[in-house]
Amino acid sequence: MSELKVSDKAIVVPGELLAQGMDFLPSFGTYRIKEDIRAARLGLLKVDGKVLKIIPLSGRYIPKRGDTIIGQVSDIMIAGWRLSTNSPYEAVLGMKDATSEFIERGSDLSKYYALGDYIVTKIINVTSQKLVDITMRGPGLRKLLGGRVIEVNTNKVPRIIGKLGSMVSMIKDATGVKIVVGQNGLIWLEGEAHMENIAVEAIRKIEKEGHLSGLTDKIKDFLTNKLKEVTK
Repeated sequence: MSELKVSDKAIVVPGELLAQGMDFLPSFGTYRIKEDIRAARLGLLKVDGKVLKIIPLSGRYIPKRGDTIIGQVSDIMIAGWRLSTNSPYEAVLGMKDATSEFIERGSDLSKYYALGDYIVTKIINVTSQKLVDITMRGPGLRKLLGGRVIEVNTNKVPRIIGKLGSMVSMIKDATGVKIVVGQNGLIWLEGEAHMENIAVEAIRKIEKEGHLSGLTDKIKDFLTNKLKEVTK
């Protein structure tokens, strides 16, 4: 008989027994020995149906109060919304923090934010149990319409933004693409399709080469050459 030995979102260590039985399937960060599934690395266990995987603690976004992030609506509740945050922890947006309008209880909340919507939001509280509260009250906080969302390494976000926003501003100015960088490693872009592609390439280049010196000049040259190709 199959049995889960560790609860969802528990921190596990290498070699720890996660489940027994052939009903469960090993995925990223786990391995099987006969009927046992064990952890191959330190991280948070994610149970997705019968599939077990481990989310690494290092390199993943950990929510912090005051961060501006991009979240995606994953559930609509009686008094608010639940959002995925590109981290092991979901966030909750209550009705009072969702809009300046008064929302009556029993209203159709999907009129404000529907399942799958991306929003720019701010974290106002993170409890010791990693319960995350967010707000839409503040400058620049809004629902994102159209465009596309990509994911980057959260450790590279400061490099992508640049000093005082210089790097992302350079990409915006060169391509005419609107860009919002969330501190949780999600980036929203909206513009002409070919310009969006160039902006994404530039961001990926920063992500890959962010540790190298002279990066600003490299990105400037990259954008100049790409735009020359477009105008040929």
